[in-house]
Amino acid sequence: MAITNEIKCARCDRKYSGVRSRCPYCGARRIGRGKYTEDSDNAKGKMLIGVLILAVFAVGAIVLLMSTPNQDDGGQQEPEIVDPTPPDNYIPHEPPPPPIITPEPTIAPLEVTSVMVTYGGAPLRYGNEFTQSLGVPIELGVRVEPVGINVDVVWENNSEDIFTFTQVVGGIRLEGIEKGRGQLVVRAGEKEHVVTVVIN
Repeated sequence: MAITNEIKCARCDRKYSGVRSRCPYCGARRIGRGKYTEDSDNAKGKMLIGVLILAVFAVGAIVLLMSTPNQDDGGQQEPEIVDPTPPDNYIPHEPPPPPIITPEPTIAPLEVTSVMVTYGGAPLRYGNEFTQSLGVPIELGVRVEPVGINVDVVWENNSEDIFTFTQVVGGIRLEGIEKGRGQLVVRAGEKEHVVTVVIN
């Protein structure tokens, strides 16, 4: 069933397709539009088929245009709407661990290795004993090693009936109040020096 109209040949009076310029049977040239055949019973059917084909093309074109993303917004598609509620298996991100701070090396505190009573900056002549006249004061100092260590120095008088002392810068001032022998103790850290004081 052809959609195009058929025409009659002017020479052989046979029908052929209207798209041809010559008669396929006798070869006669078509003059002008030729003689069109009268509408047959199938003309309405042909028209209906043509309309249906056009409708299918139109629907296809509309569907194609609707499915193509809109390029007017610079090619960006509509943002996807995401549900803000987390899923049941959601594991929150843990905060990053704190930076590791390397402590500065600590220097072990120095310990007192020795403590010694001095006179005039030098050790006592007899080490652990000295003699002093009654009523004549004497100034005594202390030497703590290692030199420069920061430590408290404590002086003690175990014989308050023999001598007394008062604190002065760098040591003590000792004075005999009774003839006899007594003990003077100086402590620094864990070390101590015991000196016998003879008052005559």
